[in-house]
This record gives sequence, structure tokens and C-alpha cells, in this order.
Amino acid sequence: MNKKYIAISCFVFTLLLSVNSYAQSPSTVVSPQGKQPLQGMSAERLSRIDQMLEDAISSDQIPGVVAMIVKDGKIVYHEAKGLADATTGKTMVKDQVFRIASQSKAITSTAVMMLWEEGKFQMDDPISKYIPEFAEPQVLTGFRYGDTTFSSRPASRAITIRDLITHTSGIGYGVIDGDERMKMIYHKAGIVDLFTTEPVRIGENIKKLAKLPLHHDPGTKFTYSEGLDVLGYFIEVVSGMPFDQFLQTRVFDPIGMKNTGFYLNDSQGEKLVTVHRKVNNQWEAFPVTFYDPDYPKKGAKTYFSGGAGLSSTAEDYAKFLQMYLNGGVYNGNRLLSPTTIKAIMSNQVGDLLGDGGKDYGLAFGLVDENGVAKGGIGSLGTFDWGGYFNTQYFADPVTGTIGILMKQTQGNTGDETGWKFRQMVFSAVE
Repeated sequence: MNKKYIAISCFVFTLLLSVNSYAQSPSTVVSPQGKQPLQGMSAERLSRIDQMLEDAISSDQIPGVVAMIVKDGKIVYHEAKGLADATTGKTMVKDQVFRIASQSKAITSTAVMMLWEEGKFQMDDPISKYIPEFAEPQVLTGFRYGDTTFSSRPASRAITIRDLITHTSGIGYGVIDGDERMKMIYHKAGIVDLFTTEPVRIGENIKKLAKLPLHHDPGTKFTYSEGLDVLGYFIEVVSGMPFDQFLQTRVFDPIGMKNTGFYLNDSQGEKLVTVHRKVNNQWEAFPVTFYDPDYPKKGAKTYFSGGAGLSSTAEDYAKFLQMYLNGGVYNGNRLLSPTTIKAIMSNQVGDLLGDGGKDYGLAFGLVDENGVAKGGIGSLGTFDWGGYFNTQYFADPVTGTIGILMKQTQGNTGDETGWKFRQMVFSAVE
């Protein structure tokens, strides 16, 4: 990507944020009242999306789904289809709660940047300045499968806060890591990778993680990692507040995310969708493996995974995304400035992702010019991500369009709703 293109794209994104922040007052952002009158979307093409989701359920690609489309701050489509629990026949409803897993990363990054705006740190500060256990990081050089011992060398430089947000720190992801050696090293060290019902706290977990070797030197490669979990603990250190309380008081309460959190109360737990898998062409509840699928509503409820621990609803997450499209403000409360959002939505990893149509900002995937040329995934600067349990989102600052698709499945089920939903949403924009 050349410098001229980067400069132009940054200018366009900044201009759009400026326009949105003034054009969309709190009275015109996402409303909880259901579907609004259509504006800038084709009713006929929205009906195609509805039929596609119906077909996916009738053909057993998915047991159930909640889908939402927002255009220019108005809900134009919000439907629940199929079953929330196939074993009991419980019908899916619009305010169902889903484990959003890696969609937690964008929320954690937002909290980090709120503290950055307060002058608490610089993005290229070494994380060891705040969590001393990360001093003198080491890179893996050798591994013995027989006894899981390893050798390492000093890393070329310190891990920075920017590295942690952008997955360029060299830290791994334990049980879901692509390197079998790292899986074994993390397991032996007792690292909690995603979520747990055990009485674990993020501070003790992150301090153990800090002693383990890296995949590579910081800043040299993109390796999906537990960096946002590290930053969850970093938020506690810098703010002086438990991570869950910081998110509740500084993010969720101000913008009205009433059903988002690491753990659920009894009434919210009733709305938690079952994680399903398909066995012999029948849907069943996913069993306990390296995690208990019921972690949001049972167990110790002490571990706050910044990378994968949150649960939410389609409506709540739409509010969070609309805040970004509004230039950092929602419900009359400003979380971030437009200039900060410009940085968040700028390519932070250079060419490390190759030419696949995507860049990566501060915990968001970003559509670049190659992605625009491919078609069907949004305008330049559209930001997106998904979650381990088959949830996804995208938000287009050019057309003011948000798409959210919430499911809870594991394994290969023949599900094609993900790419179809996104492609058909953008085809419905007028």
C-alpha cells in the first residue's frame, strides 16, 4: 500500500467520522424500538436476506440466529429465527444473549484507548513498564516433545502496548494456537486461554504468561494472540479498577449496553443461547471440553478475559458499533474522540497481512482497496471481526451500515450464512 493511498484513505475516514458525529445526534442512533422506517435500503433485498436465513435453518445449516441491520443509525432489520436450544425446542428471540468471544477484543481495545486519551501511557511504551513480569522477553528457538522443555533467545526488543492490540507481540494463544509446541508449553504452565469456570484471576494468569517464550520477535509478524487478555490486566493496573467494573462504568452503562458482561445474572442466564454441534445430522448441546460452555452463568465468575470473555446481544453490540460510526459518541456520552478513532481505524500492521483485502487497526479488521475491489464486504475502511462461537459484525463508515449475525455453533455444520449475509446486506444498500 503506497503512502499516497494511505493519506487519502485516512482523510476520507476522518471526513466521514466528522460528518457522522454531527449528523447523528442521540435521537437518531440505534433505537431499541425495533424496525424503523426504511431509509437507504431496499425492502425487496432485505426480504431476500430474511429468506436466506429461513432457508439456512430449514436446511439445518444452523439451529437458530439473531440478525440485525442498521442503516444511518436506524434499525432496518432485526429478526430472530429458529431455536435457542434445539434439545428443548426453546424458540430464539431478539434479545437472546450470545457468547461473543473475540468480539470482546474491540471492546477491550476501546477501553485501552479511553485511558490513552487520558494521558495514562503512550502506545509504544513497553508493557513491562506496567507489568514488570514482561521484562526481558524471550523467543522460542527449540522444543523437546518428550518432556516439553524448550530453549529460547532474548527478543530483539520489548513488547509494546501497540504490539499487544495488533497481535504482533509474538505471544501465542495456547489451546487454539497454530503451533503445537506453544499449545504444550501453555498447557504445562497452566495458562487460561479463553474463559473458565475455575477461580482464576487475570493478574495471576498474565504473570505466568509473561514468563513463556514468544513465537517471534515483537513487531515482525501477525500472530493471533492473548494480547488483549494481557491488556485486560493492564487496564486494571493503570485505572486502579477491576477490569469488569471499568467496562461496566465507563463503556456499558454510558451507552446503554444493558445485557453485556463477562458473567450473567439469573435473568440474563435464562436468555443465554446453547452452543450447538451437529452429530449424525442432529443438533445437540456442545459438551464440556477444555472449557465449560456454560461459563457465563456458572462457576467462580472471577476471570475477565479481555480477548474472548464477554457475552452480549445483537442490540447491545449495535450500540457499540454505532458509537464508532458516530465519531465516538452515543446516547449523549462521548467515549472516544474522532481523532482517536482515526488512529484506531488506520492500518497498524503494514504489509504483515499480505494482499488479501484486509488490514488491521487497533483490534479491528479493516477492508482495504483490494477488499473493495473484490466486492461484497463493504467500502474502504469497513471494520469487522467475529467470534469463536460463530458470531460476526461489520460496520461501514461510508454507507453508515452495520450488520450483526449472532449464532452459537461449533464444528463444521455446512453453514454459509456468514458470507451470504454480508454480501447481501451490501447489495441491499441504496
